[in-house]
Amino acid sequence: MKKILFFALMVSVYAPNLIAQQGDLFNDQLRPLLKTEPFRVGVLVQTRGLFSFEDDTFNGGRKYELGATRVDIKGSIDGGFVYRLQTEYRNQAAILDAQVGYKINSDVQIVAGAFKPFTSLDLDPSPAATNFLNRARQVGTMMSTREIGLTLIGKAGDFIYRLGMYNGTGMTRQNDGKFMYSLRAGYAATLQNDGALQFGVNTFINQTEGVNVGNSGLTSAGDRLLYGFYVDYKSDTFFANAELLQTTFDAVQFAGQEETILGYYATIGTRFKEQHEILARVDHLSFDIADRSSNLLSVGWNYYATDVVKFSVNVLTLINDGADNNAGLSAQLEYNF
Repeated sequence: MKKILFFALMVSVYAPNLIAQQGDLFNDQLRPLLKTEPFRVGVLVQTRGLFSFEDDTFNGGRKYELGATRVDIKGSIDGGFVYRLQTEYRNQAAILDAQVGYKINSDVQIVAGAFKPFTSLDLDPSPAATNFLNRARQVGTMMSTREIGLTLIGKAGDFIYRLGMYNGTGMTRQNDGKFMYSLRAGYAATLQNDGALQFGVNTFINQTEGVNVGNSGLTSAGDRLLYGFYVDYKSDTFFANAELLQTTFDAVQFAGQEETILGYYATIGTRFKEQHEILARVDHLSFDIADRSSNLLSVGWNYYATDVVKFSVNVLTLINDGADNNAGLSAQLEYNF
């Protein structure tokens, strides 16, 4: 017993100094070593608690879960070349991003490999930078979050563009000789109040046949069209964004009839005391022939405990058209280096 008390006393005396030394080691030695221009390493670990108020499968039911569990290696090297390799370890090791690019000049670069296809504003950020724990439902429903192909990324003054050509089959590495062509055109500028504003349009046509339409459970017979617009504003204390996307395609499950899926969301939030964010979002999703429609209402709180640790809570209510409503809660602890 005396030994245990002595050990506890020693820990209480020396732990603060050890933590301070580890902090110095982390900032003074590890960051300069692992965050250089030619070699940058990122680590993201998210652990979640999911709870459905009605004890059903909504929001994942009632369980603990892993969020993104990733290692990201990227950099810029001599000659204007860039590279990135990002792997996910949540279920088993899997490649998320594998790309090599070339900077033609300071405003234009071309990238080849596997990466996000610039088809939705809400798909762009890392899981560590999303407003809510889950992206707007239109992202998973209407598109693959990764495609294999080629993208031209550029800007001209305050105008930005993304031109892509992909297999259109996600990460399957399969192709029928037809391709998916995408375009983003927008405007991005810094305002006089130091706020940042961007808006624009996204569109693609996927000519590949027999491809799943995101996680909708539907299959496109080919020539699937997606189009929509977005707007995003950020300042030191306030942020808001909105996006609308619609996709039309001949659905194999409906004997080739044209199905239309509509999705849109709007988010508004505020930052205070530097470490806190309070935000709310409405997220609509509807199917024409499948005759399904719902609105997901979310309220969230994000707390940035340190520059690498964040805690988040989301409260969700799903309002279904013609079916029972659902509600749930999610909490997440995140480490992002």
